[in-house]
Amino acid sequence: MGIDTSKPPCLTLQSLSEHYIKNEVNSLLDQNGVTYDGSLWSDQGREFLRELTLDDASELLLEQWLEAIDEFTMKIKRMQRRIEEVAAEVDELDTLMSAPGIAAFSGLMIHGEAGEVERFDRAAEVVSYAGLDPVIRESGDSRREGQISKEGNGYLRWILVQCANTAVHNAKDPYLSQFYWRLRNKRNKPHKVAIVATARKLLVALFNMLKKNEPYDPPEVSA
Repeated sequence: MGIDTSKPPCLTLQSLSEHYIKNEVNSLLDQNGVTYDGSLWSDQGREFLRELTLDDASELLLEQWLEAIDEFTMKIKRMQRRIEEVAAEVDELDTLMSAPGIAAFSGLMIHGEAGEVERFDRAAEVVSYAGLDPVIRESGDSRREGQISKEGNGYLRWILVQCANTAVHNAKDPYLSQFYWRLRNKRNKPHKVAIVATARKLLVALFNMLKKNEPYDPPEVSA
């Protein structure tokens, strides 16, 4: 199985720690009145940081932060390679990763949390298992959907929401994006509600893909 590492991953393993360290570096530069017009994390930006002259304490801190991010990045790359090796051994990963927003790590997490698709007879069952099913409220002759139940697998629900975000905002998949923006713009739904509904739609698509052993192939989306 070939792992497409060029796809925008649903979950970037290093994002939170990198963000923290980069914020610390930016804060340190602000404290020293240092500005840089461009990305500090490009080759030119890193050269600027290496040649920067600060007081001894600030230079020591900067050196430690840069060493930390380099060491952490190397460890993450090794971990990512291992994840891709494991993913290559799971038959269902080819199918899962054909969907937008799903890469090796997120595909493995979905597969591990959802388990074998054969244990679900209908898409509604896996949706309920993920806790993405809306609570139905009935009053007299009225019937409306409320918030999701959140009674299922929280890890599966969380990763699907991350993948839906990536599919809509990074991969810009027409099928899922149109659904999301229709909820946002035409039905005035807040982002949280719209992205959870999109995650539910993504999960139904994944269920059908796995059941039929077919890659992601949504209906045509009109302009």
